[in-house]
Amino acid sequence: MDTVEKVFETIKNSPDALNAGKVAEISGIDRKEVDKAMARLKADGRIVSPRRCYWTAK
Repeated sequence: MDTVEKVFETIKNSPDALNAGKVAEISGIDRKEVDKAMARLKADGRIVSPRRCYWTAK
């Protein structure tokens, strides 16, 4: 599974919206890699922000 999919799965499986730091903590992926993956997920419309800096799966 690539980084983007791992980040998406982490966000999707969380009952709460997560920020990038929490995604990195839960998934064990480096924060910079999480930021890159989240940028791609945002561009693809796969994650949405219910409040500033927090993200959830669409």
